[in-house]
Amino acid sequence: MNLHGISAIITGGASGLGAATAEALHEAGVKVALWDLNAEKGEALAAELGGIFCSVDVTDEDTIASALEKSVAAHGAPSILINCAGIAIGEKTIGKNGPHRIESFKKVLDINLAGTFNCTRLVAAEMEKREPGEDGERGVIINTASVAAFEGQMGQAAYAASKAGVAGMTLPVARDLMNVGIRVNTIAPGIFWTPMMAGMDQKVQDALAAMVPFPKRLGKPEEYASLALEICRNTMINGAVFRIDGAIRMQPR
Repeated sequence: MNLHGISAIITGGASGLGAATAEALHEAGVKVALWDLNAEKGEALAAELGGIFCSVDVTDEDTIASALEKSVAAHGAPSILINCAGIAIGEKTIGKNGPHRIESFKKVLDINLAGTFNCTRLVAAEMEKREPGEDGERGVIINTASVAAFEGQMGQAAYAASKAGVAGMTLPVARDLMNVGIRVNTIAPGIFWTPMMAGMDQKVQDALAAMVPFPKRLGKPEEYASLALEICRNTMINGAVFRIDGAIRMQPR
């Protein structure tokens, strides 16, 4: 895929992995639309990148439809969708306060898994309207899982389940969209520097970095972005899940 001049939508685009990917896409000549709930950061970054910001709740079809209409009006039908929006909680199946709250379990799945699919299905329908390019390609969708999908730690039942679902739907959705000319792939990051990580004590950050075999540090958002851009460019990459984790295999805790 030739990136110059095409348009992209990035959910969770106001910060972290999404913001880094939006910046990298902008540098490659892509017009970006940032979908997020953080209007202050989202609008500031959109202005910096010459893009647009849309307030989006990925679990709500109406806000997605409104944002999609605004994005298409500004930049045309999207060629790229990067799904980075998500949340994480820590709650054991049985903890000090009793059983895991079913409400919090459902919320994580609703945002991380159903929200990812919600954006995928609606944006893919808009991508389908584009004229096909080389190889009949109309677009590419990149979802964000986590190494927790494969080695969930204590307290990560909800998070791991949601990310395993994202990884698991990659191939069937790619197969669903193969005749439309839309590729679907997933990136599963290890321990990366994100706003959530920034709120942790330095000792905790250092301990997490020491768990990575090599390089012994936290992943950088721009490293996620670099992989995302290569997936966009390389049309042969389809239906795949990529770990980007410094060879880490998460321990029980």
